[in-house]
Amino acid sequence: MSRNLLEFKGVSKNYSGNQVLNDVSFDIRPGEIHALIGENGAGKSTLMNILFGMPVIHTTGGYEGEMELNGEKMEVTSPFDAMALGIGMVHQEFMLIPGFTIAENIKLNREIEKDNTVNKITSTLFGKRMKTLDFKQMNKDARIALDKLDMSIEEFTLVKGLPIGYMQFVEIAREIDKTGLKLLVLDEPTAVLTESEAESLLKAMRSISKRGIAIIFISHRLNEIIAAADRVTILRDGELVITKDVKDTNTLEIAEYMVGRKVSIERTSQQRELSDEIKLTVKGLRVAMPNERVKGVSFEVRKGEIFGIGGLAGQGKLGIANGIMGMYEAKGEVTMGDVALPLNDTRKMLDSGLSFVSEDRKEVGLLVEKAIDYNIMFTAMNIKSEFLNAFKMTDKKKIRKHARKMIEMLDIRCTSEKQHTGRLSGGNQQKVCVARALTQKPTILFVSEPTRGIDIGAKKLILDLLLELSRDQGMTIIMTSSELAELCSICDRIAIICEGEVAGILPPDASPTKFGLLMSGIKDLEGGQA
Repeated sequence: MSRNLLEFKGVSKNYSGNQVLNDVSFDIRPGEIHALIGENGAGKSTLMNILFGMPVIHTTGGYEGEMELNGEKMEVTSPFDAMALGIGMVHQEFMLIPGFTIAENIKLNREIEKDNTVNKITSTLFGKRMKTLDFKQMNKDARIALDKLDMSIEEFTLVKGLPIGYMQFVEIAREIDKTGLKLLVLDEPTAVLTESEAESLLKAMRSISKRGIAIIFISHRLNEIIAAADRVTILRDGELVITKDVKDTNTLEIAEYMVGRKVSIERTSQQRELSDEIKLTVKGLRVAMPNERVKGVSFEVRKGEIFGIGGLAGQGKLGIANGIMGMYEAKGEVTMGDVALPLNDTRKMLDSGLSFVSEDRKEVGLLVEKAIDYNIMFTAMNIKSEFLNAFKMTDKKKIRKHARKMIEMLDIRCTSEKQHTGRLSGGNQQKVCVARALTQKPTILFVSEPTRGIDIGAKKLILDLLLELSRDQGMTIIMTSSELAELCSICDRIAIICEGEVAGILPPDASPTKFGLLMSGIKDLEGGQA
C-alpha cells in the first residue's frame, strides 16, 4: 500500500480554452496538515473541485490526469462519491440551516432514527414513515464532535444568531462527526475568525491530524501556515511551483514563491513626479458589501495619480469603490479636494464628477438588452442632460457620432453602434463599460477589475488608455484589480487590502515578497508605507 493517502498525478483542467491547471502533481500523507496556497486564479479552487467531484468540473468536459487514494485510482464524479471515500470539505460559504439546532446541522442528511415507541408494530409494518428522529443520540454524537473542537456551546442551541466564528466550528464539527473520514479540506477556515478563535481552530486541526485524518489547509495567512502545517504546496498560474516541508522554509520564501512570477505585462511608464495636490481623501471608510467588507480604510490620492488597490479575494478591495459610489451601505468620510462627498447617494457622486466601471459588468455595468450607443450615453444623459436637443429630446445624430467615436477609440468589435450589447464578447462588453464611464467626463474614475475575462490585446488597450487619461488629461484614477502584474504596470502606488484594512501602500517596483507578505496580513514591513 502507498505511504501516501492521496496523490494528484498530472492533473490538468481547461475551461473553454483557458488552461486553469497544468500538470499538477503532489501528494498528501495520512495525518498531515498540508497547506495549499496561491494567489487568486492560481488553481486552488479548481483542484479542490476536482477532488470533491463538483458538477462544474464534469459539466465542462472533466479533467486530465489521475487521483489515487491509498495507492488505488479513484473516480469521483460527485460530492457523494467523495464523501463515500472519506473526503470531507468545509467551503468558504456556510451551508447551515439557521432554524435548526447545532446538533441537527451536524447530523444533516445523516439523521439517526428510531422506532416509534408508541406503536412498534406500526413502525415495523410501515418502515421509515412511522420512525422518529433519535434526538438523544444525535445530541450525544454532536457533543462528542464539539468537544473535539473545544467548543463549550450547547449542542441544542439554534444556529440562528450564532457568531460567525461559531458557525465555522459547527461546519467543521459536521465533517469530523462522519464515520470513515480520511481527509478534510478546509478552505480559508480562519478568514471569518477572530485571532483567539483562529488559535483555537489551529489547535483543533492539530488534534484532528493526530487521529490520522489528513487536512488540506487552504489559507493566505502565512503565519498560520508556519504555525500549523507540516508541508506546503504552492500553485501559481495553474502550475505547481513547489512542495516543501514547512520546517525548511519561512514566510518570506513562501511569499516570494506565491507572487514572484515574471510580470507578463511590462511596466509602460517610468516613475513620475506627482502633483502635491490631494484630489481624494478617504477616512475610516466602512462598507457592508457581502464577502468584501471594508473595516475602516483610509488613504489619499493625488491629482492625476493612478492609485492601485489590490489584495486577495474576499479581503475587501472591491468594497471600497462600491461603497464610495453608493452600491452598498457605507460609513466614513470621503472628500474631493475640500468638498465632502455624500456617501450612499450614487447620483450625487456622479454629479460630483466621479465615475465607476463596476467589476460586475453583467448585472451593474451594462443594459445588455439595449444597443451599444444607448449604453454609452445612458448615464451622461440622465445625470448631466447630455445628448438632448433644445426640446429635451434625445439628439440621435449626436449620440451616433459620439458612439462611433468611442467604438473607434476603444476598438469595440461590433457590427454597428446599434448592435445589442449582450451579443458582444466579454472583452467588448468591458470596453462599452469604459466608454460609458468616460462619456461622463469624470474628474475621478474608479475602475474595478477592468481587464477581467478579456484577451491580452484588449487588456493592453485598456491599460494604455488609463495611463493616457492620467498622464495626458490629468484624470485621477483608482484602479482595483486582482492582477498584481497589471497594477504594477501602470499604477503610481498600490494599496494592498487584507481583512478589510489597508495592510500597506507600496510603489509598483517593490519586491514581490513585500506584496506577498502584505496580502498575507504581515504588515510590519520596513518601507511598507509610501
